[in-house]
Amino acid sequence: MSFKFQNIKEVVPGIGLALVFCLFSQGINNVIAIEIFGTIKSPISTVLIAILLGILMGNAFTPRPGMMVGLDFTQHYILKLGIIFLGIRLSFSDLIKFGSVAIPLVIFCILGVLILIKLLIRKVAISSKMSYLIAIGTSVCGATAIVATAPVINAKKTEIAYAIANITLFGVIAMLVYPYFAAWYFDNDALEVGLFLGTSIHETSQVAAAGLIYDQQFNNPETLDVATVTKLIRNTFLVVLIPLFAFLYNSGEVKDQKYSVLNIFPYFVIGFIGMIIVRNLGDQLFTVENNNFYIWTKFIEYLKILATVFLTMAMAAVGISINLSELKSMGYKPFIVGLIAAVTVGVISLIYIETLKNFLI
Repeated sequence: MSFKFQNIKEVVPGIGLALVFCLFSQGINNVIAIEIFGTIKSPISTVLIAILLGILMGNAFTPRPGMMVGLDFTQHYILKLGIIFLGIRLSFSDLIKFGSVAIPLVIFCILGVLILIKLLIRKVAISSKMSYLIAIGTSVCGATAIVATAPVINAKKTEIAYAIANITLFGVIAMLVYPYFAAWYFDNDALEVGLFLGTSIHETSQVAAAGLIYDQQFNNPETLDVATVTKLIRNTFLVVLIPLFAFLYNSGEVKDQKYSVLNIFPYFVIGFIGMIIVRNLGDQLFTVENNNFYIWTKFIEYLKILATVFLTMAMAAVGISINLSELKSMGYKPFIVGLIAAVTVGVISLIYIETLKNFLI
């Protein structure tokens, strides 16, 4: 998804607003925990408060156009920077361990949704273009996948809008519900919960938020690591699926369709892996015996805090940008398809995890 601005001054107000929402959400979290429940940790995570607060304020008041530029910047770039910083938490062995388990699951989920959508459109009257957009948005990476796929199948603006609204609605619902469902269903098993969140929630931002909610509420940071790796693996499948969708939609005649692997590849995945490399090289260079070990550990802690702050800012920006009145105006048939697709990808994920539970590392 492209984003353009003329100078840094244009984005500062919106970024500042997102930061204010982040800090205010943390303040509310502290008040709920200490003043109401008398505990260290609130039953409602900071990220969840930021999202709900953003939705409430964004629909009660119309943000100024100048603010929206910075909020869009936060959703697109601050979010990706936060995800890149999450890489500082991982080792190479973690990446290989989580990735080897996640790749087959991702493939099963993608194939399951594609087959289901193909069967559903025979019963529910929606355009084939919209069905392709909902399918790739549900199975790969939400609105980014929809926007990247639309040109290669010549989708109309209304079809794109419907598909994105679809993904936004069910993705947000899953983001808010699945962390608590997964905690109950998987009994706080980090690998299983992370795999489920990483495959059953649509957007990268939604997966990161769900992982943070789980970490903050159930004190299991490894879940966020697994969910992030799983989701980034899903994102890289864009490189394969967009040409495939062009082929399927155009009956194999794709020579007139213009798309570029360079334009659709999620480059922040490379940044995430680069941060893993930085972490592992640093651990080798700055051992306990080294005088710089303390500085290195503090650097890691600061990046972890920044990752959490950036992701919370991004989710506040997402909340502010959600227009509930627009969702109401959409027809119900695409949402039926989207709901069934969203439930299906979750069920496939559960079945896969349950089937291979004894073999998971």
